[in-house]
Amino acid sequence: MERKEKKITGLLGVGLDNEDGHKRVTRADKFAIVGGSAETHERMTETVMKTFEDLKRRGKDIEQAEHREVADLLQKHSQ
Repeated sequence: MERKEKKITGLLGVGLDNEDGHKRVTRADKFAIVGGSAETHERMTETVMKTFEDLKRRGKDIEQAEHREVADLLQKHSQ
């Protein structure tokens, strides 16, 4: 039986290293980033935004991208 791969419709980032009690939330049309220290939250937001920019340059929206492609871009931009 052939298994159909599900489309990615958005991304969610969750930061768990918050110790200052500040509630950080960044939302956009296709992603949300919640929690984390100021540094972690900023880094996650930048990573996701760069990933979406790369997809746009390739003429793709998140729903058109392969899972591996999105994972590779996230990895590339998180370093």
